[in-house]
Amino acid sequence: MIPNKRLVVVSSSSHFTVFFLLLHYLIFFSKSIPTVNSQINVWPKPRILSWPYPQANLLSPSFKIISPYHHKHLTPAIQRYHNLIHSEHYNPIIIQHPNVINIATASSSHPPLEILTLTITDLNSPLQHGVDESYDLTIPTVGSANLTSKTVWGAMRGLETFSQLVWSGGGDSLLFVGTGLYISDWAIFGHRGVLLDTSRNYYGVDDIIRTIKAMSANKLNVFHWHITDSHSFPLVLPSEPELARKGSYGPKMMYSVADVRKIVEVGFQHGVRVLPEIDMPGHTGSWAEAYPEIVTCANMFWQPVGTAWEDRLASEPGTGQLNPLNPKTYEVTHNVLKDIATLFPEDFFHGGADEVVSGCWKTDPMVQNFVSNGGTFSQLLEIFINSTLPYITSLNHTNVVYWEDVLLDQYVKVDPSFLPKDSVILQTWNNGPNNTKLIVSAGYRAIVSSSDFYYLDCGHGGFVGNDSRYDKQNGDDLGSPFNYNNGNGGSWCSPFKTWQRIYDYDITHGLTEDEAKFVLGGEVALWSEQADPSVLDARIWPRASAMAETLWSGNRDETGKKRYAEATNRLNEWRYRMVARGIGAEPIQPLWCMTHPGMCNMAQ
Repeated sequence: MIPNKRLVVVSSSSHFTVFFLLLHYLIFFSKSIPTVNSQINVWPKPRILSWPYPQANLLSPSFKIISPYHHKHLTPAIQRYHNLIHSEHYNPIIIQHPNVINIATASSSHPPLEILTLTITDLNSPLQHGVDESYDLTIPTVGSANLTSKTVWGAMRGLETFSQLVWSGGGDSLLFVGTGLYISDWAIFGHRGVLLDTSRNYYGVDDIIRTIKAMSANKLNVFHWHITDSHSFPLVLPSEPELARKGSYGPKMMYSVADVRKIVEVGFQHGVRVLPEIDMPGHTGSWAEAYPEIVTCANMFWQPVGTAWEDRLASEPGTGQLNPLNPKTYEVTHNVLKDIATLFPEDFFHGGADEVVSGCWKTDPMVQNFVSNGGTFSQLLEIFINSTLPYITSLNHTNVVYWEDVLLDQYVKVDPSFLPKDSVILQTWNNGPNNTKLIVSAGYRAIVSSSDFYYLDCGHGGFVGNDSRYDKQNGDDLGSPFNYNNGNGGSWCSPFKTWQRIYDYDITHGLTEDEAKFVLGGEVALWSEQADPSVLDARIWPRASAMAETLWSGNRDETGKKRYAEATNRLNEWRYRMVARGIGAEPIQPLWCMTHPGMCNMAQ
C-alpha cells in the first residue's frame, strides 16, 4: 500500500502539547545525562554527510513516506520502513544531548517533519552484481525530506539510512530526526556478502530470513548460501528428491521449494541477492546416501592411521568426492544444476571445487585404472570442470564462482584454459592478500574471504574428538605449542577474528590500481562445524557490520587515516540498535565504555 500524499496539519493545541512534552524531555535529560560529544549514528557511515549545524526536529506522528511508484519489491520495503520508523522508538545509549545537537521546539518556524518523498529514475534495473545502489538524502530544517536514487535498490539503502536518523526521546512517545543535513552515498564494492554453511549444522528458514534482514540493515547485498556439503544435503530438488530424503539430517531439516522461494523473495524485498553454492566435486559425501555409485571414499575415516596429510581422504571428518569418470555423475549433477537455475533467479552460481584431495579418488578402482594409464588427479578435476561449467553457463548463470583451490591448489588444480576469465570468478580464502594478488594478476575477478581476516568460526578450538593434545596440565610438548605458548588450541585459523581485525583489513592491499579493479568485493564466512541457530546472531554480528562499513564507505577518513578509533562508539551504538531490532549481536565492550567515551581506548 502506497501512503497517501495528503499533508497532515498539526493544530495549535497539538503544538502546545508537543512543546510541553519536549520541554519536559529537555529539562529531564539536561539534569540526568552528562554532556557528551555525540552525534547521530549511521552504520555504515555514509560517503558524504554534510550537517553543518547539528539539529533535530520532531518527527510527526503522522509522518509518511510518499512514493508514486508501485513496485513488487519496493512497495513492501516502503511499508516496512514506515512501520519501523513509527514503532522502533530506539533510545540511544549516548543521548543526542541538546548541547551537542540543537533540538528545535515545535513551532511555526520548526514544524515536525511530515513527509519523506521518494524519486527514482529507473524502476526496472534488476538486482544483480553492479546494480546502482547510490542515493541522495536531504532532510531540511523546514519542509519535506527527499530521497532520490537511480534504482529501487538504492532507495532501499536510503530508507535504511533515514530510519537510523530517527531516535526516541526516551520514556515518552516523541520521535526526533536529524535535520539540516544532506547525504550522498554509494558503495565502494558491489559484492558485500555473508556466507552461511547450512550443511554441517541446519538452520531454520526463520534463522536465514533474520540474517538476510540484518544484512540489509547493514547494506550488505549477497547472502552466499553454502547449502550442501559432505555432512548433509538439505535441499529438496524436484529432479533429485532422494538427495535430500536420504542425505539430509531428517525430514525436519530440509529446505523445500516453497522455503527457497520464500527466502529468495525476502532477499529481493531487502535488496539482498541469494547466491547458491553446491560444493562439488569435493565435499559431496552426503550425495552417497542416494547415489553411492558416483561418490568415492564416502563414509570412510577421514585420516587413516599412518596416512600422510597429503594422502588424507578429506581435510576434515566427512569424506566423499564425486567420481568424474562415472557417466552417472553427470546425469545427477545436471539435474541438480537445472533445478538450482530454476529455484534461484541469480546471475551468479557457486560451484565450490575446494579441497579436492587425491587420497579420496585413489580408493576407487576406476580412478586407479585411469592413473595407472598415465592420467593425473588434476586431469580428473579438469574432466569434471569441463563437463559441468559449460552446462552451468547454459542455464543463464553467466558468472560461475569457484574457490581459489581450483587454480591455486598445490596438488589438484586445473589448467587456466579450462577457466574462461569472462565467466569464472575465484573466491580466495587462503594466504591473505597474497592469493588475492595471484588471482587478479592472472586476470580473474576475485571475491575476498580471507580466513586470516573474514572467517567468523575461527578461534573456538578444534571440533574433532579423541585429541590427547588437550590433556596437558603444565605446558605443551617441547616445540609443539597447542594449549600454551601461542598454540591454536585446535583451531587451524586461530585466533578469533575480532571486529577490529575485520575492520582494518584492506581487501585490495598490495594490488596495483589496475589489479584492484578485478576485486568485486568480499564476504565474511560462518562455517558451521561449531555453530548452529543458538549462536548464529552472535557469531555474525556485529563483526559482519565491521566488514559492511569497510566495503561500503571504507575504513579511512577524508585524510586517509584509518578511522577504527572513531568507529568504536558508532559500532557500539549500532550493535545496541540491532539488538533492539531483534538481532542477537554480541557486545564488543562493557556498557561503561559507552557512557565514558574514550576511556576504554589504548591511548587518548
